[in-house]
Amino acid sequence: MSVTPDIAVPLQDRFSRELPELAVPWKAEIPPDPRLLVLNEPLAVELGLDPAWLRSGDGLRFLVGNLVPDGAAPVAQAYAGHQFGGYVPRLGDGRALLLGEVTDTHGRLRDIHLKGSGRTPFARAGDGLAAVGPMLREYIISEAMHALGVPTTRSLAVVATGRPVERDTVLPGALLVRVASSHLRVGSFQYSSATRDVELLRRLADHAIARHYPHAADAERPYVALFESVVAAQASLVAKWMLIGFVHGVMNTDNVTISGESIDYGPCAFMEAYDPDTVFSSIDYWGRYAYGNQPTIAQWNLARFAEALLPLFSEDPNEGVALAENAFGGFQHYQTAWQSGMAAKLGLATDKATPLVDELLTLLHESHVDYTSFFRHLGDAARGDAEAARGRFVDPARFDDWATRWRALGPDAKLMDRVNPIYIPRNHLVEEALAAATANDLEPLGHLLDAITAPYTARPGLERYAAPAPVDFGVYRTFCGT
Repeated sequence: MSVTPDIAVPLQDRFSRELPELAVPWKAEIPPDPRLLVLNEPLAVELGLDPAWLRSGDGLRFLVGNLVPDGAAPVAQAYAGHQFGGYVPRLGDGRALLLGEVTDTHGRLRDIHLKGSGRTPFARAGDGLAAVGPMLREYIISEAMHALGVPTTRSLAVVATGRPVERDTVLPGALLVRVASSHLRVGSFQYSSATRDVELLRRLADHAIARHYPHAADAERPYVALFESVVAAQASLVAKWMLIGFVHGVMNTDNVTISGESIDYGPCAFMEAYDPDTVFSSIDYWGRYAYGNQPTIAQWNLARFAEALLPLFSEDPNEGVALAENAFGGFQHYQTAWQSGMAAKLGLATDKATPLVDELLTLLHESHVDYTSFFRHLGDAARGDAEAARGRFVDPARFDDWATRWRALGPDAKLMDRVNPIYIPRNHLVEEALAAATANDLEPLGHLLDAITAPYTARPGLERYAAPAPVDFGVYRTFCGT
């Protein structure tokens, strides 16, 4: 793990210095034959990193965690979490490492984090490794979310390791280089709270305030202000998920960030036919994390966050609970964001759109209408060509009745085009790209990324990336990839 003068990556070790109780110093495993599969050059430049150097031998060693710059101290982070409602007191980075933090070209502190870099003390029975398919899935989905304007962790690179990974079958191994505003989670606070060390909990909260919500430090009750800020951020985030038909699939408390960024794209997917009961995760047998349940689950997770923070709210437990309950009112921002977002999708002001939304969603559900393409075609209807939209309904007359009332309100087609995407990572196209990449063919991946990273602009030759899945694609199920 030597350092050479060629490394110009000023990584910091702020997390591990300020919160050593939540950080286990660790080293990434050395992959036998690392090979760069995809590099996010615009993100690299934004981070102040030289893409050409990242493609070099030393750059590749940096990306897999085997060449660590001065000032960095790679650690596996400790956290707890409720997984499908059941509390697990010790989770942590079982196959991940925080390499350190870097200040990007906008002056923002960003984490550089590895996923699939080998076993850590938190690995439990896992091998600490990852396969090409799941790591490229996270790259695809996270970059699509960024292009759609959804707060998200980003993907800097995916590197094939040359090490086989045993799952249901033997798969080629890979690791992901992830970038985040931080990796602080609700589970981080649950872990700290469970130690009953109030000063550790306070230092963690102060760290979160300084990094994400510095205005909270000046509030009369800084830790209540922190909670209010996270509630608002998560409410806004989940509203954005719902507006684009995104299903996270595993909304455990260890996957709820304090920053309000989407994180951990495992069994996730975009809904096609509109149905609030849509579930993609192969292990979500009861639909806990179904599309329509996401706002309620977000509130449940935030309640767990409030429980962890209670010792900081007040020395009087009853007062602390009252403060938490009052602060929870901030989740009303979800409804505001959802209503204004749906109004924009209809090209209307919120007060005009609200009476029409529920009726429209019922029609979409009854006819199993593709969510994404319908709203894009609705923009054409606003310009006078309703055929593509109405033809998707079992009973077009019912849509015609709704559309007559909608058009009478004067929808703004240009606004609709700005918020209704043409291209999303459709599930059949994602699977096509991942299967090809697993077989060493990266061309379908490149074509898919080209489409989804400019999702609002129609381009000739990309028609198949705007089309719903073929009828024979069947029921889609995703897996966490561990």
